[in-house]
Amino acid sequence: MCGICGVIGIESTDTSGQIVRRMTAAMLHRGPDDEGLLLAPRVAIGMRRLSIVDLPGGSQPMWNEAGTLAVVFNGEIYNFRELRAELESFGHRFRTRSDTEVIVHAYEQWGQRCGEKLRGMFAFAVVEMPGGRTGASERVFLARDPLGIKPLYYAVVDGSLLFASEVRCLLASSRIPPRIVAGQLPGYLLFGSVCEPETLIEGISSFPPGHSMTVSADTPVADPAPYWTFVRNPAAEISRRQPGDRIAVTSERIRSLLENSVASHLIADVPVGVFLSSGIDSTALAALASRARPGVHTFTVAFPDAQFSEAGMARRTAQLLRTEHTELTLSDSEMVARLDEAVAAFDQPSMDGINTYFVSWAARQAGLKVALSGLGSDELFGGYATFRNTTKIERIAALARAVPSPVRKAIAGGLGRSTDPSHAIDKFAKVAAAWIDPDALPHSYFFTRLLFPPQVAFVGGRDALWQSQRSSRWLSESARQAASFDLFTAVSWLELRSYLLNTLLRDTDAMSMRHSLEVRVPFLDTPLVECILSLPQSVKLNSSRPKALLVRALGDLLPEEVIQQPKRTFTFPWERWLRGELGHRVFAGLKEWSPALEPYVKREFALAVWDTFHRGRATWSRPWSLYVLNEWAKRNIHAGDAANERANPVPVPAA
Repeated sequence: MCGICGVIGIESTDTSGQIVRRMTAAMLHRGPDDEGLLLAPRVAIGMRRLSIVDLPGGSQPMWNEAGTLAVVFNGEIYNFRELRAELESFGHRFRTRSDTEVIVHAYEQWGQRCGEKLRGMFAFAVVEMPGGRTGASERVFLARDPLGIKPLYYAVVDGSLLFASEVRCLLASSRIPPRIVAGQLPGYLLFGSVCEPETLIEGISSFPPGHSMTVSADTPVADPAPYWTFVRNPAAEISRRQPGDRIAVTSERIRSLLENSVASHLIADVPVGVFLSSGIDSTALAALASRARPGVHTFTVAFPDAQFSEAGMARRTAQLLRTEHTELTLSDSEMVARLDEAVAAFDQPSMDGINTYFVSWAARQAGLKVALSGLGSDELFGGYATFRNTTKIERIAALARAVPSPVRKAIAGGLGRSTDPSHAIDKFAKVAAAWIDPDALPHSYFFTRLLFPPQVAFVGGRDALWQSQRSSRWLSESARQAASFDLFTAVSWLELRSYLLNTLLRDTDAMSMRHSLEVRVPFLDTPLVECILSLPQSVKLNSSRPKALLVRALGDLLPEEVIQQPKRTFTFPWERWLRGELGHRVFAGLKEWSPALEPYVKREFALAVWDTFHRGRATWSRPWSLYVLNEWAKRNIHAGDAANERANPVPVPAA
């Protein structure tokens, strides 16, 4: 685990070396244990290392035997031992026990198809020196894992290509002016995060998950191509069986895949912990981990308000599993005291992520470098309300298409005025958005994830601005792919390709790596993901119990009180906090609006959103998302660097 960066196409090693050193210095937090550089004419790469596997032998860049290939790598390869044995059978010789060395030999053996052989979370760059596999000039092969667990960003500037693990690392190169992409702001307003495969910085793109590309130092151009595409292929032995047998066989298969995934995710030469809440996902991981590796650490964030605290149940679970358990109690005053450092940890703005910042801090304070997270379970096993709500939204949208637009708007407006101030308003807003313009988004699922409705995000013709973005096309393509799935699997796929990718995984990486902590996600092991996505809806869906398949597979390992409790999400008591001291800080921050944002999102709009929340007419996530956006812009964008393009400002919504 580390941070990687590089520049391709600059002849002067002095110039490229200065660039790479600035970038590695900007990501010291990602790898405080070691630094590595490769400086050659037209190619320079760097890395910062967080030592997890083969502590003395895993330094990077790592070379093949002939010294013609070198790799820098961020992540973990969980099948590296199996791959090593296979590669040794082909005659490859290894000098270390590191998973990193497997990558350079895999590229030597299989070339650009090596990513298909890797099981894990990764972003890496293989440098091919003159006289390498092709005998041609310097080339660099870049790849990112299928689900986008680990980040990778790139930019083409003045005939050179730069890449890095963080956006701010690329900005530290001093080669990229920090200008806002106006077309990305509608997406942020829609969903509360920046939508891949783009960023909020003009010229910086996110490398798409499941993609790879080869860049020549002669003519550095960026053209990522997919090497992994999920094709649903239901298992024949499952589809032929009777319903009862089908469920039993499926449960056994899922359990076996989960046991294998957790065991492989525990491979480390340092202590490993588990983020433990009161939910099924983290409890399942803790149970499997404690069986595979006695003495596992568990961590829980607790709150003084018992309504939000999961500490009691998590504590009882930890006692049952005999883990080494730690609790961090977080009050609103402590949250405010550390607010600046937490918000500064965002590599890109997001309405989520602060919870991961604090639980990662707790894990690192206890001396851990690795923690397992339950991310991915809700998306695969149907834990979110989006699985139910997408069906409802689809029915509303179908009905709306038969009603003239003026009538739809009148009905939606009347319903809005009759709704009592509560969080039901936020739910109604999503229904109203689908009713007013059912074709504003490429799939009904996306209405269930709205932060601001399209009527706000797309005002003044900004729908055309958004639709011109690759991010919009990514969502449309994901929706097209989902059209061939049953509804349950379609929602799973769209969760994986949007909310999980754009919000949860990106925030988890940024917040955990700010504390030099590696977070692993066993539920997103590719064989497990492909298996669950291939299963028919009838096996996964149970109207009376969310995540029924997961409970059937692991129920004997889970405490009954965890199974029977209502669905809870791990979140902070934001509503209450934002009506106290934290709210004063947020309001003051919104009043000091970034000049760089002013051409696109007006200060008056942000203050009106705060007022609407303060009067109980909107969810807390709206003013909070604008606060984070504003703080990010203050830290990363200067008014003089705003893009020349001037989009229409977002107006103040009606109170």
